[in-house]
This record gives sequence, structure tokens and C-alpha cells, in this order.
Amino acid sequence: MRNVDENKDVCIPPLGLIGSLRVPQNAYGLVIFAHGSGSSRLSPRNMMVARALNDQGFATLLFDLLTPAEEVDRANVFDIPLLAERLMDAVHWIEDDTLAARLTVGLFGASTGAAAALVAAAKMPRHVGAVVSRGGRPDLAGDMLDRVHAPTLLIVGGADCDVLDINKHALRRLQGPKALQTVPGATHLFAEPGALEVVIHHAARWFHHYLVPTHAPRWQSVIKG
Repeated sequence: MRNVDENKDVCIPPLGLIGSLRVPQNAYGLVIFAHGSGSSRLSPRNMMVARALNDQGFATLLFDLLTPAEEVDRANVFDIPLLAERLMDAVHWIEDDTLAARLTVGLFGASTGAAAALVAAAKMPRHVGAVVSRGGRPDLAGDMLDRVHAPTLLIVGGADCDVLDINKHALRRLQGPKALQTVPGATHLFAEPGALEVVIHHAARWFHHYLVPTHAPRWQSVIKG
């Protein structure tokens, strides 16, 4: 397990969105999380994924995509252009952070947050090095899906049939390196024993392949057993 060089609460301009930035010693990539509808930076699943990525040498940023006032209006959690704009604000902000500015950025989106991540990647092709979607709704990215050139991994539960079909269709529209990985027996929230560990395994491998400089240490599997 790596030591965390920096662990700090942050406020992302221009709205002062609250987040948590963790930067391991000698980190060689940064993953920004976009949570799904009804969740927040305190999503236990995303926090578990983030901690595992920290152990793999990735910095992570989890933050609230909406202000408390905006969360009152339920429609905002499905406003993909708005959520994508918040992700873009975070990417721009991280470029000026003294610890993380040098790191290649990846996006990890869950559910509706995956659509926001894909829109942000399409609009910022020079800033986003890779995208991973967990149980995502890439169809909600609309026409922007056809403009995504960032390497994208779609992870879907094998028992999440409707979402799996949506992701199969979305895969054909992505323009860059891409893959669809199913987790056998898993449903939408990957609550089954061991399912989230499999998600972590695939996400870490993808980010390591596309975010890590060639001279960095080789990727290590996070699946134990």
C-alpha cells in the first residue's frame, strides 16, 4: 500500500464545489470521479474504487457536481451538459494545483455520471487521457458520444440486461480505443460479493495502460486470491 503524500479537502471554482483530493507519493496519473444520480462525493462504491486506485499509484479527486441548492431540484442530477461542465471546471482547476498539475487525467463515471464524463472527454480531447464507465448510461451523452476519442472502457454487470444493451450500442459509436467488460452475475450497483473488486481490477488496468508513462512500474493486479 502506498503512502498518501497529500489528502486535502478542496473547493473547485467558480462555485466552490466541495471535493477531496488524494495524491500518493510519486503518483503518475489522476482520476476524477463523476458520481451518478442520487449520489455524491461520499458514494461508498466510488470511495472504495478511489482508495484502490490510490494504492495503485493514482491520485483521485471526488467532488460534488452540484451545489446544495441545485441538489434540491431533482432535474439537475439528470442534466448531463451541466454535470459535464462541472467536470470540465474540475479538469481546468487541477491543471493549476501544485501537486496534481503534472499528472495525466482520467475520468471515472458511474451511472449518469458516465455520460457526463464522456461529454467532458469529447469536449476536452487534449485534457482527458482515458475514461472508465461503471454501470453507465452512455446513451445520455447524445450526439457527443460520436466525438469521444479518449480510450474508453465500459464496465457493466452481466445481469444488468437493459444497461448492457445500451452499452453495446454505445460501444459502436465511440471513436477511440474502446472495450466493453462485463462482470458476470453483477447487477447495476455491483453489490454482489466480489463484483466491485472486479470493477476495480479492470479500471486500474485500463488507467494504467493509458495514463501511466512508459517508464513507470508495471501494473499490479488488485484482485486477491
